[in-house]
Amino acid sequence: MGKIEPPAAAPEPLGAVRERVLATLRQDIIAGRLRPGDRLVERDLAERFGVSRVPVREAIRALVAEGFVHFESARRTVVRRLTPADVKELFELREALEVYAAGLAAERATGEALAQLRELLDQAATATKAGEAEAITDINTRFHDGILAMAGNSLLISVMEPVDGRLRWLTRQNEEWPQLLTEHRELYEAIASGDPDRARAHALEHVRGNYRSTVRHLFGNSEFGDSECADSEEA
Repeated sequence: MGKIEPPAAAPEPLGAVRERVLATLRQDIIAGRLRPGDRLVERDLAERFGVSRVPVREAIRALVAEGFVHFESARRTVVRRLTPADVKELFELREALEVYAAGLAAERATGEALAQLRELLDQAATATKAGEAEAITDINTRFHDGILAMAGNSLLISVMEPVDGRLRWLTRQNEEWPQLLTEHRELYEAIASGDPDRARAHALEHVRGNYRSTVRHLFGNSEFGDSECADSEEA
């Protein structure tokens, strides 16, 4: 009797291939492995992932829609360079939504949810001590996701979702990690207190502080950075 060969594995659906390529490229941009101005070449990416150009092309289009890359010409696609206007608009949106979410979280937080945030703060402390940039970004993102979940407003989460990746990208630009950890601990304490006003005040201070740090990192002591930071401090 001849050897029975196992059935061949079913090919990966095109949609799944696209999502895999998209998720990897998005994370490469957020982590800084693909930097502003770097070119995305369909042929090279298809070879890297071992796929056809179709899912690569679709993933690139999704990255354009998400604001990570743009078409410099019909044949040239590059990672976007963040402009002062990009940063300002994203932080304005973040301020409006995260401050509101913090107030709701203070009203609705459970002991279990607060324990999960404390665990994330412990992980963030370890990663900060080790200087692990990608881990810090991931943990900080999960910390803010946890606050959104505690807010218990599904519409709020759906509004944040389309810009979540770009907000993570911005967070990665801010390398003042010990300060971020301190602010997150203070925000946690404010939410855990059950006082919505206190939670909103700390969330506002955190977002504006993060904005100033990001502007300094991206644009240095430019006229934009100085004037915008002053406006935030006076607000």
